[in-house]
Amino acid sequence: MDVLAEANRLKAAGNNVLSLAVGQPGSPAPQGVRDAAAQAALHAPIGYTDALGRADTREAIAQHYADHYGVSVSPDRIAITTGSSAGFMLAFLAITEPGGRIAIAAPGYPAYRNIIKSLSLEPVEIPSGDASSSVFDLDALLAAHRAKKIDALMIASPANPTGATVSKAELTQIIEVCDREGISFISDEIYHRLNYVADDLTALSVSDDAIVINSFSKYYCMTGWRIGWMVLPQNMVRTVERLAQSLYICAPEISQIAAPKAFEATKSLELIKDGYRANRALLMEELPKMGITFAAPPDGAFYAWCDVSKHTNDSMVFAKTMLREIFVAAAPGVDFDPINGNRYMRFSYAGNHDAIAESIERMKNWVSV
Repeated sequence: MDVLAEANRLKAAGNNVLSLAVGQPGSPAPQGVRDAAAQAALHAPIGYTDALGRADTREAIAQHYADHYGVSVSPDRIAITTGSSAGFMLAFLAITEPGGRIAIAAPGYPAYRNIIKSLSLEPVEIPSGDASSSVFDLDALLAAHRAKKIDALMIASPANPTGATVSKAELTQIIEVCDREGISFISDEIYHRLNYVADDLTALSVSDDAIVINSFSKYYCMTGWRIGWMVLPQNMVRTVERLAQSLYICAPEISQIAAPKAFEATKSLELIKDGYRANRALLMEELPKMGITFAAPPDGAFYAWCDVSKHTNDSMVFAKTMLREIFVAAAPGVDFDPINGNRYMRFSYAGNHDAIAESIERMKNWVSV
């Protein structure tokens, strides 16, 4: 966040700052979403909804699971949330007591760690596995669990910051181990539909007991609309409903009304995804030429997790110096892995292709100095 704040300051001062830092689509929400929101704003009595969300929105999401994954999900098991962040909080609170332990992958999205701590819970960071065979170290999870009970495991596939994805065989093994050990399993699927090498795999295709969290923010280009969802085991629905009533009342109704239109916009959204694909190809070709190597396969999302140890042993200094000297912002690895992140950077390719190409050219000249 320090790097982003400085980037904004430099940009406000008139500098031509380019960003490889932000995991946010540069495109607006689909036209149908915007039209539905405009009509609702003009004519609908926008207000509170049921804590679990509007029935028609939940039904549209259930239909999405049938259409996209071939999985049958009852709308009664779906909760609409104020973005995926609310979903994380609701899941953690529903399955733990203060002092409970939540396992997450390292490197990982830093807000996981911070949300867990803010709820008086303990984050347990489990190293990623050998990327040639797995993206999660299951043996490390078991060792941590046997040392002191872990209440839940949350993994993301595709993952932030690595872009790595979990295979069906690996996901099945992880869920089987969690079931055997009494560990609740939470699947963060907010980067679904942004997989460049395989079809999407929802945890619901493996287990009905998985807690799935998803969002309209990433593929659907609706980051500012604050609208996400959870798919819950039936026995958790009432608990989550009561928590949501007290913490949020409900997700924004105008977003609930408009969001289902995003499911009808696949043609335009796939064109946006083609742009990410081209940006990804550019980074995969050019970064290794600078001695910046990929520490994980960037199979999904819109991130490259890269080893910059040829140039630095302090990713925060590297990020701040690059921003100051060539006005290119990127995320230092220590944000995602406080232990080993000093040698890594996360580069986002969610932005405009020309801006990313110009960022690469600036970096080429800079690292060769």
